[in-house]
Amino acid sequence: MVAGRGKWYIELLTPELSFATTVDRMLFSGKTQYQSVEVIETGAFGRTLLLDGKTQSSAKDEHIYHESLVQPIMVAHPSPKTVFIGGGGEGATAREVLRHSSVTRATMVDLDGEVVSLCKQHLTDWHQGAFDNPRLKLVIGDAKATLEQTAEKFDIIILDLADPMEGGPAYQLYTQEYYRTVKSKLNPGGMMVTQAGPASVINCLEVHTAIHQTLKTVFPTVVSYAVQMQSFGEPWGFCIASLGPNPHDLTPAQVNQRIAERKLTGLRHYDGETHQALFSLQKFLREAIANEKRLITQDNPLFVF
Repeated sequence: MVAGRGKWYIELLTPELSFATTVDRMLFSGKTQYQSVEVIETGAFGRTLLLDGKTQSSAKDEHIYHESLVQPIMVAHPSPKTVFIGGGGEGATAREVLRHSSVTRATMVDLDGEVVSLCKQHLTDWHQGAFDNPRLKLVIGDAKATLEQTAEKFDIIILDLADPMEGGPAYQLYTQEYYRTVKSKLNPGGMMVTQAGPASVINCLEVHTAIHQTLKTVFPTVVSYAVQMQSFGEPWGFCIASLGPNPHDLTPAQVNQRIAERKLTGLRHYDGETHQALFSLQKFLREAIANEKRLITQDNPLFVF
């Protein structure tokens, strides 16, 4: 990629399909110990974070991704107090968690301290000061090892991880073994959510359906949902696994009531109608999930393109 007025950033979504936007300028380009990192200004989406050549979030629609990741599970829980965030280097996941005044402690663990520092510097509109909130504990370390070793239990566990890429830092956090660890660290009635890859008719089978199937072998309740992410060039999937309530059961009126009761101001995307739309999956995706048999394990991992 070459930055400059009139240049283009082109990202392959599949071996046969690409997505592109103009690039106005390069703010940062380099490599950390774990991955390549770029922060660019695009014509279509504004400031954009790329990790290993994949779009992570953009100024134009990061709020859609982060509110969709965080708010359905937080609103479904009757009173979330303790939250574990795996990944989430931009600080926007923490921002959404900390909207909830019931949260007394949020522990965020990100492997790549250099990415976190870059996000603090370049993505201030994302974190909006969340890193300075006294309720947030930031740990630079391995989310897998940290969760395995902690004696703490959590009401909510949010996995805002990089995609499971071969040779990447996160693929072991999409396995049956790790999901068993997650379950063991939840309080009674606790819930977890993970970003779960593309959910389009072209590539929902890449990892999304297998993540759902793997979670089903560990948790009694698993639901998938999806949202259109224009900066990703496709719909994006998430999976919630629960020891308590099923977020799918909430009506729009109930969601709006909880938003009002919890005084969740500043939401730009999520409300009751949006909640209902997130969980109203298209037929092709429901059928793909129902037909999935693959299981993701440490010995048999699965990778995105």
